[in-house]
Amino acid sequence: MTVRPPQALAPATATQTGLGVLEYELMAERADALGRHGQKVETALARLAEGVAGGCPPEERETLLDDAAGKVWAFMIQREICGLRSQKDLVRRYGIPPEVMARLGIVKPGQAG
Repeated sequence: MTVRPPQALAPATATQTGLGVLEYELMAERADALGRHGQKVETALARLAEGVAGGCPPEERETLLDDAAGKVWAFMIQREICGLRSQKDLVRRYGIPPEVMARLGIVKPGQAG
């Protein structure tokens, strides 16, 4: 997916230089990365919801919670890199459960690195 800024808002020289082309490519890559992370979050939350609804064992539930928290954490970091500082809309839009939010940033032994 590529995102092209409106030409009317860009300075006349910015679109003709290598810097303008580079900025365009970087913006497109950031948008693509946000989309990929969003899909990973949706998938992880759907698996968690299925597991909880299906009455999965506690060990599997813990694994699903950890996976969802890891995906949400990575998405939030990517959003911050793109300049989107508020995460309230993210939590509301994806319906992130409080249990997942409580685990954000926690690294279990053996997961670091």
